[in-house]
Amino acid sequence: MSTSVIRTRNPIGGHVPVAGGLASVGLPYARDLGAEAVQVFVANPRGWATPLGNPRQDEEFRAACAADSIPAYVHAPYLINFGSHTEATAERSVDSLRHSLRRGRAIGALGVVVHTGSATGGRPRETALAQVRERLLPLLDELTHDDDPWLLLEPTAGQGASLCALAEDLGPYFEVLDRHPRLGVCLDTCHAFAAGHDMAAIGGTKALLDELVEVTGEGRLKLIHANDSKDVVGAHKDRHENIGAGHIGADAFGELFAHPATAGVPLVIETPGGKEGHAADVARLKDLRAAA
Repeated sequence: MSTSVIRTRNPIGGHVPVAGGLASVGLPYARDLGAEAVQVFVANPRGWATPLGNPRQDEEFRAACAADSIPAYVHAPYLINFGSHTEATAERSVDSLRHSLRRGRAIGALGVVVHTGSATGGRPRETALAQVRERLLPLLDELTHDDDPWLLLEPTAGQGASLCALAEDLGPYFEVLDRHPRLGVCLDTCHAFAAGHDMAAIGGTKALLDELVEVTGEGRLKLIHANDSKDVVGAHKDRHENIGAGHIGADAFGELFAHPATAGVPLVIETPGGKEGHAADVARLKDLRAAA
């Protein structure tokens, strides 16, 4: 199989640091990894600030990714929670995600990843989901340009009153958002494993992907966060490990490349180890891809 065919099947890359410049810092890091796909933050992931971009850096980043056929993605800040019982958090979540979506369009990102949040304050799940609809559906309706990014829902590891952890939880979430045409999924393998999907079991990865397609529909899976897990299945702990060094194991990642639902879907690592560890994980996934 030629390299071009392999890359078309599943571009492999990583989340890259961009402090100091999207293009001047992020692109060299991505090249050092041998990345075929990239994910970035466009704001402090642990804050509410909505900084303006640097037009020169934005254009250079966008042009370089386009020239090298590298799909780019934005990860929205972690504080966003549309199910929060706190009005200020809900309002700030709207502003923060709108910022990520607009910045995503400016840098040519194909998707913006956002965590699906939780029902805080002891409120019923149904109440939290109703608020998700009220706050999030208008943002989806703002995505009217051809080059607007997809909004990619990322289920969590199932901690606390998580609104979305197992694949089946995406059903109600998609329903309250009217299965919007710009709504997609980012599957984090560590999260799914921690939530209870045993990808390490024989057929476990296929079962997860089959259920994901059944619940959300074909073509909704747009990105995979490829992370092994430091903890056992069902632990509800979001602790990433290097590919093949955790409880999921390398075989499960190899199975990802064989499923019809992942055709053309990029894999991005968020693993420990700094640049050296990241480069090793990208290389490991490329080996698994070639063997699939």
